[in-house]
Amino acid sequence: MPILEYHLIGDKDGTYSREVNHFRRDIQLLYDRGYRPITVAQLMDKKFDIPAGTSPVVFTFDDASPGQFRYIEKNGQLEIDPNSAVGIWLDFNKKHPDWKNRATFCLLPAAKAGHAFFGEKGIEGQKSEWRFKKVKFLADQGFELCNHTLWHAQLNKYPDAFVLEQIARGVMAIDSAVPGYKVRTMALPQGLWPKNRPLAWQGSWTDKKSGRTIRYAHDGVLKVAGSAAPSPFTAAFDTHSMPRVQVIGNAIEKTLDRLEATHERFVVGSAKP
Repeated sequence: MPILEYHLIGDKDGTYSREVNHFRRDIQLLYDRGYRPITVAQLMDKKFDIPAGTSPVVFTFDDASPGQFRYIEKNGQLEIDPNSAVGIWLDFNKKHPDWKNRATFCLLPAAKAGHAFFGEKGIEGQKSEWRFKKVKFLADQGFELCNHTLWHAQLNKYPDAFVLEQIARGVMAIDSAVPGYKVRTMALPQGLWPKNRPLAWQGSWTDKKSGRTIRYAHDGVLKVAGSAAPSPFTAAFDTHSMPRVQVIGNAIEKTLDRLEATHERFVVGSAKP
């Protein structure tokens, strides 16, 4: 099953960016080839709310940049930018109701250059006070919220205490926007594991100022690269180390073609998952 990895959605293609119209084309291509979106949580739970005869695909968006979810303010009212990833997705859903609001957004609440819950401080026209509204909107619409640490630290460089704070504060920020939200998925910044690998999925940190202890327990951890993930119905599927396909160039076409050629494509309702 392909777990696709996106970063910037904007005006050009690159290693960490996808041009807006190419993103539109990606969605149409997958739809036409019989794929329907699910979240990482659904993948781990083996519960796919897609039609029989179709195949699941997981979209993940890392770093919470404005191009993924941007507001436009018109006459004091907020509208979702139709050229942001969320705007494109919602528009496609209107035309194709079986393309549901199922994608996983791996969030940074306090990184630089606007990577703080999809924009702040006027970067790309985004106001800081819009951030929590965006995160809550995604949760309300059925998208999954995923932890990507506080500000994208390279976890392999730091001691355990720092790693715990980075991860726990990412969860705490999501809870501030959507109280009580259960964060089940973690995406490793740059695919780098902490020295103490199990800290990626479980740990706790105590805020010295407030005395509050934040505990986290991620069911799944996403890597930064790889091929399509094994079926969750096989022993090869490891929720704590899930590979992703970086969407660069024609990576999607290559992945789908390979799954077809090797007869490894997962199809819902198939006798042999």
